[in-house]
Amino acid sequence: MGKYILGLDAGNTVIKAIIFDMTGRELALAARDGRSSMPKPGHVERDLGELWRNAVDVIGQCIAQAGINAGDIVAIGCAGHGNGLYALGRDGAPLIGIQSLDTRGVGIVDEWARQNVGDRTYVHCLQRPWAAQTPTLLAWLKRSAPALFNRIGTVFLCKDFVVNRLTGARSTDTSDMSGCGLLQMPGRRYEQDLLDAYGLGDCMAILPPVLESADIAGHISSEVAALTGLRAGTPVIAGLFDVVASAIGSGVTRTGAASIIAGTWSINQVITDEPIRDPSIFMLSTFDRERYLAIESSATSAANLEWIVREFLEHTREADKSPFELASELVASVDPEGDIPIYHPFLYGSQQNGSARAGFYGMAGWHTRAHMLRALFEGVVFEHRRHVETLHKAGARFDTAVLSGGGSRSQIWPRIFADVLGVPITVARSRETGALGAAIAAATGVGLFADFNAGATAMTEATRHYAPNPAFASAYAERYRLYGEIQQAMTPIWQRIAARQALS
Repeated sequence: MGKYILGLDAGNTVIKAIIFDMTGRELALAARDGRSSMPKPGHVERDLGELWRNAVDVIGQCIAQAGINAGDIVAIGCAGHGNGLYALGRDGAPLIGIQSLDTRGVGIVDEWARQNVGDRTYVHCLQRPWAAQTPTLLAWLKRSAPALFNRIGTVFLCKDFVVNRLTGARSTDTSDMSGCGLLQMPGRRYEQDLLDAYGLGDCMAILPPVLESADIAGHISSEVAALTGLRAGTPVIAGLFDVVASAIGSGVTRTGAASIIAGTWSINQVITDEPIRDPSIFMLSTFDRERYLAIESSATSAANLEWIVREFLEHTREADKSPFELASELVASVDPEGDIPIYHPFLYGSQQNGSARAGFYGMAGWHTRAHMLRALFEGVVFEHRRHVETLHKAGARFDTAVLSGGGSRSQIWPRIFADVLGVPITVARSRETGALGAAIAAATGVGLFADFNAGATAMTEATRHYAPNPAFASAYAERYRLYGEIQQAMTPIWQRIAARQALS
């Protein structure tokens, strides 16, 4: 009889269930893709009923594939995308799910910037408001959809909703709530003055109790056991912000270690013993019971490749390659020192400007789809580099990094990361670092490991290493400079486009 851990990873659309043994080996994986809806420009939502149905499906499929006794699953951990807004009604029924790609709050953020609201929030939570941040979206609902706002019984993050459906618990964890700017730091508690600064002074009652990530939030109910095949009474931990889970699942657990995630979001993060107090840092999250993550991020990473594959390459099949494999091969065929266009990865705005748009610049008749894909791969990494430079300037230094997320699966993208960032890049063995990190936290929560570091030592391993090639440094530096100059020049045009959109 073995001991197994179930890790769940709930992203903006896909939810995955993976069963791991105590060495981190995957026994089974099941995934289900949900659908986003965009009822208005800038609005990105999901059906919470569908999310729960998909969760039930993948858990059941995973148990069946693993061929184990579900009673041998000793703990369950869930990671989920941060920010956005998931809410239950006062009756406990699912009410609304707003994803972290949503930009409806841009106008409120602009207004708050004029009113210096960010100065008031920063002294408490060590970050400033942005469009898809949970308190921004809650403020938008309060202003623009008051009838819906008045029906809210509990404000959740993505993984909190899944934990609630599994156990009935209404709780959250410090990593998610600190990451969305709703906790006083380093105290890790709600603060009335912080809510007042957001104009949400009357919302304390709808915020759930805050646990540490590895604390047990509840246990699988008999109803859920019947739906999924899990054993009733199996402990479920509070869970983690997925970027924290991915760091753990990549083996990044020591102070000063860096985790870079090329997923839907560009995530660039460093573990620190104390919270970094620098207003230039985009986000702060807790890492474990004592430490923190300094995070620079934006929705500017591998979502760009997903978009171009979906719209232009999805039906392309060459020698039985997937469109993603084909894209990587095409990128690798282009000389890094050649004439390569510039691409801005701002399909969902930029961190600095919610009105920013994506675009290719410098296209010429001799450029091919390989050049366009190369520009896209590089543009994504250039925005990662901008984030990394911000971390460095704030004092969060590192000389190597672990890359995870969908972008790490490419054979060429990690090499571009190493060359553009100028640091060695390691790729972790597991492709499912979010679910693995949640599983490590769950095993820690039930006492199988002393801490996250012990769990990561037992359950993670590096598989690929990339050293930067100094021969390409000058070519990348020149294109990175152009990337920034074009962005600056385009800013007023993007603002005009956004103003026209607002009128439509």
